[in-house]
Amino acid sequence: MIYVVVFLAGLAVDLVPIVSPPAWTVMLWLLVRFDLDPWIVILAGVPGSALGRYIFSLYVVKISDKIIKRQKHEELRFLGKKLGRRLWPSWLFVFLYTLSPLSTTALFTAAGMAKVRAVRTIPPFFVGKFISDAAMIFTGRYAVGSWSDLVDGTFSAKGISLMVLGLAIIGGFLFINWFALLERKKLEFNFSIWK
Repeated sequence: MIYVVVFLAGLAVDLVPIVSPPAWTVMLWLLVRFDLDPWIVILAGVPGSALGRYIFSLYVVKISDKIIKRQKHEELRFLGKKLGRRLWPSWLFVFLYTLSPLSTTALFTAAGMAKVRAVRTIPPFFVGKFISDAAMIFTGRYAVGSWSDLVDGTFSAKGISLMVLGLAIIGGFLFINWFALLERKKLEFNFSIWK
């Protein structure tokens, strides 16, 4: 039963539309708190996380339709078409991004708003997430003695810096003029995107 909670925790954390602590921190806390098998935690948590990001990429479009101007949506759909041309480069990008310490909220916000098909994001996310979460859970299992150690690490200068960097990446996706960048090869920003 507790492994269902691990699945639901992975799902819930990755449904959040803001940069939040990564799902592996919740999985690690459950592992330490209930003395769980780390492999089963990974096998339960990663599919929950992948499902959470998939649902997030679907509903972020509905939210953004209400708060972001139509022109920005057209730009992001244009970006999605560019990213959607070749499968392997997009898979490699998502896989490598998922292995990085950056929040995947930025990636799935951009992918959802650009209407990039899930086949371009979810399979490489799942593989990258499985690898990165396994590494974090196995190393964290030995490094973390208590919940307070985990919270202190999440809200440390490094943890906060990574959250700020994730927000900056989301801002980059939102405020870059993608038509200018991809068509004219000119970097321009447009901060007037809100309705």
